[in-house]
Amino acid sequence: MEEKSQKLLQEFNSTLAFDRRLFYADIKVDFAYADALFNAGVLTRLESERIKNGLHTILKRAEHDANYFNSLPFEDVHTFIEEKLVQLVGEPARKILIGRSRAEQTATAFRIWLRDEIVEISGLAKSFQGSLIEAGEKQIEAVLPVFEHSTKTHPSLWADWCLAYYEMISRDRERLDEVWRRVNVLPLGADDNARIFLEIDYEEVARALNFEGMAANNLDAISDRDFVVEFVGACAVLIMHLSRLAADLILYSSEEFQYLKFNHKEAANPPLELNGVYTTALETIRGKSGRIFGHQTAILSTLKGLPLNFSKDLGEALEAVFDTVDTVKLCLQSSKIVLDSVIVNELKTKNAALTNFFNSDGLVEYLMQKNVSIESAQEIAKNIEQYAQLKEMEIQKLNLEKLQNFSSVIESDVYEFITFESYLESKNTAGDTVFKRVLEALDNAKKGLRFEEN
Repeated sequence: MEEKSQKLLQEFNSTLAFDRRLFYADIKVDFAYADALFNAGVLTRLESERIKNGLHTILKRAEHDANYFNSLPFEDVHTFIEEKLVQLVGEPARKILIGRSRAEQTATAFRIWLRDEIVEISGLAKSFQGSLIEAGEKQIEAVLPVFEHSTKTHPSLWADWCLAYYEMISRDRERLDEVWRRVNVLPLGADDNARIFLEIDYEEVARALNFEGMAANNLDAISDRDFVVEFVGACAVLIMHLSRLAADLILYSSEEFQYLKFNHKEAANPPLELNGVYTTALETIRGKSGRIFGHQTAILSTLKGLPLNFSKDLGEALEAVFDTVDTVKLCLQSSKIVLDSVIVNELKTKNAALTNFFNSDGLVEYLMQKNVSIESAQEIAKNIEQYAQLKEMEIQKLNLEKLQNFSSVIESDVYEFITFESYLESKNTAGDTVFKRVLEALDNAKKGLRFEEN
């Protein structure tokens, strides 16, 4: 093969440009495995100490030399560390490979890296939940219209909107926790031959690396990437929720709605320019959701035809996962920054919510208390609503005489049942929109976040 062609294929096959992100996780595995090999009698004490000193040196050089990874075109980060260790320690360094395959090392380092990233993403999501609670508490009495089929249907509270997204993010974090448990399994040591002939204590390796369990089957351990699909899937749902929130805020902050604006106390931009910056960030969040959806499809497409063993194809999942992690973290951080700056235009939202508002449930309840059947009560309420729409009037502003034209049982106390306040008070069950219930929900949400910290 020509030298030029060989070089091209080496560069094509190399994943060091992106899998170098597994560097610290890979080093961590080597430290733990060196101790296990010493305890099994594979390494002498001197060899073990020299290998660990060499790993420390590699760590320091990587931290202080920006070009450290560019010295030679290594195939991947694992080969890079191995060759650097041989340069420092000599041939005894190659003993670090005894009792484990490259595929096991790759899978182990990847799982360590990913479980740490899951914890960080969950932490950012938790911080965003805190912002949702604060936003709801800050303007607890702010009213917000609810839309169905792009048409206003009934009023709600801004705090209830915040709590809705709080619940979504809670489920997202639950999914991430479930994925974390399946990620936190040690692939090393699933090969029974290594266990029997070398007497390596892989359980001790698992404890040293903080794994909660060990893989039961070697072939599955090195070829399994189910957890990757699950992780990207959990992130896809999370960013879908962020995209929906972004879509709401884009609409509510538009010139046509003017339900809210952005006002960050530390921002140097004038208000109009600041609105543009924040709206652009929201549009970017919404746009990046499709990127994560695409990653999940790409990973599934890569995995679907692979034989039951390690294949180079699995490396293609790494870039998608790395980008998923970076994208989701940025979107969570950006969502928090935007939400922390939101100020609801309470007068505007209340007027919008109450325009043409009709508490038909309240009127039906009122009529039923007057011994009107539910069918007749619903028909009367429907007729009153149609009349008000025809006259372009709010039902609360219809005088008593007009209302009595629809039913003789209606008296002056009817107004206590058809106002916005009576509507809110009628929603007095857990999860419904009422000031007391919303305050309780906000308090429970805060307690839940504080409980996690203890």
